[in-house]
Amino acid sequence: MTTETSFETDFWKDEQLRKTWDDIVPGEPRKTLPYTLTLEAIQKYCRVVGDMHPLYFDEEYARKSPYKGLIAPPAIHILLMFACTPTDDWMRSPGTVNAGQSWSYNLPARPGDVIRLEARALDKVIKKNRLFVVHDNVFFNQRDEVICSGRGWTIRPF
Repeated sequence: MTTETSFETDFWKDEQLRKTWDDIVPGEPRKTLPYTLTLEAIQKYCRVVGDMHPLYFDEEYARKSPYKGLIAPPAIHILLMFACTPTDDWMRSPGTVNAGQSWSYNLPARPGDVIRLEARALDKVIKKNRLFVVHDNVFFNQRDEVICSGRGWTIRPF
């Protein structure tokens, strides 16, 4: 019997634990968790988003490619953002809206990589009666190589 890492789908479950607007301190690193990226998680993500490229599923094909093995798609950072973030993080608050993002991809994540996230709020501002947070995120593998990095803008719930 194999065990699968499950992700919480009840976004309200830990609402009372989450940091509030006043707890967000620009420049302060966010607490994050390491995450071991499995082939199962990569392939499950790919199936959900409909990306069935053989680089993610066919070992022989991937071995003959410039990558020399199976990889995760660049957009795997979406899964990693939640996998590397504890339940009390302000980014997980229900009602948070993605207001934009920009990502740079350096090298592919691979099955078995232990992913580490360094993240922080850069700024927060109230504009037109909305709470905005600008934040950056950098994902590393176990060799401290940058997989991808990005800057995002979110609108926070009151």
